[in-house]
Amino acid sequence: MRLLAIDTSGPACSAALLVENALIQQIALTPRRHSELILGMMRSLLSQAGLELRDLDALAFGRGPGSFTGVRIAAAVIQGAAFGADLPVVPISTLAALAQGEFRRSGHRRILAALDARMDEVYWGCYEIGPADLALPQGEERVCNPEEVERPADDGWYGAGSGWGVYGQLLAERLGIALTGTNPEAICEAEDIARLAAAEYAAGGWVEASQALPVYLRDRVTRVIP
Repeated sequence: MRLLAIDTSGPACSAALLVENALIQQIALTPRRHSELILGMMRSLLSQAGLELRDLDALAFGRGPGSFTGVRIAAAVIQGAAFGADLPVVPISTLAALAQGEFRRSGHRRILAALDARMDEVYWGCYEIGPADLALPQGEERVCNPEEVERPADDGWYGAGSGWGVYGQLLAERLGIALTGTNPEAICEAEDIARLAAAEYAAGGWVEASQALPVYLRDRVTRVIP
């Protein structure tokens, strides 16, 4: 399996190359330079591995939710690369990748991924790490007020993502004893997108370049002031 993944949905710009079981990543915390850096990261990773785009099996990207501009950058870059090299694309939820990354870092297997969606809302998703050590969704992803997040049925959940930094108290009050701790500094990274994408690709979960589209969870980008 040879797969190149990128993410520009949040504060970090990252690219990762998975070749069989070996994975290398480049990452930079430069929120306003994603469009400048991402192509160079992709070229650098391929050069390190002695590969070209046409040698890959697939491409993957963080499809959102996240920064509207950042998600669009990733989708546009991957679409262009996929068209040029005639490669399939695996879109991966940034919330799922956030959960996967938290498992990689801390070992927690029940993860509540929350990103700050602005306008007093969070992007929200519940994930459990399955037998293959991959994040599996437990219900639908959504955007909502912190007081309206869906409470898991069981206990032992760990919070990850920027939503916990902004709305941590409200979310903790909503979840009560189901919550064991949080990591508000957790970010989405391309290496976790790559791991999830490899499994999705093997299961047939890929699309053609024209269908590699962002998922915003909401289309409203401005607040209506009465």
